[in-house]
Amino acid sequence: MQEVQGSDVETGLRARKRADTHARIHAAAMVLFGRQGFEGTTLDDIAAAAGVSRRSLFHYFGSKEDIVLSTKAGLGELIETAVARRPADEPLLAMAEHALTDMAKDFQGPEARALARLIHDTPALRVGDHAKHEALERRLAEALATRKGLAPDDLQARVVATTAIGVLRMATEAWLAADDTRGPEVHGKAAFMALRRASAE
Repeated sequence: MQEVQGSDVETGLRARKRADTHARIHAAAMVLFGRQGFEGTTLDDIAAAAGVSRRSLFHYFGSKEDIVLSTKAGLGELIETAVARRPADEPLLAMAEHALTDMAKDFQGPEARALARLIHDTPALRVGDHAKHEALERRLAEALATRKGLAPDDLQARVVATTAIGVLRMATEAWLAADDTRGPEVHGKAAFMALRRASAE
């Protein structure tokens, strides 16, 4: 029994060390990207700033793009959780809107804005981010269908999800362009309102 417990402790310590190193590399990279620019920062720069070897860095990230976009790795789960919290009798579009704008409230402040700006202004990152948005459309569609008791490939859920993620991208651009301290959810609500007005004409 003691051997098993000791093994569990050792496994936990390794996992914590790995998580700490992962976070240290990511933090060091974001500081360098902000200071030197994405293109002006090398993997060697990041490894040195994080106190790891280049070889060790590749155990955590495959590229500079991976370091930045890993920040969005959990968005699919966050979307699913946000949708699951919505009333089941809520219309699909309203369900998607409220789930996404509620989730957006957690992405505020200078760091979130700096990350969004870095992705927006860097072509290589925009390509990877676009691919992640396509994956989010599928996750949102499936989450909406599940919440409404529809088939996983329900066409209406897919159309709403594609539209909602598109609105989210537009809201992010509006957030970056705005010279104020309002959060991205404010711009998201405004974009969904514009969509409703257009569909009512």
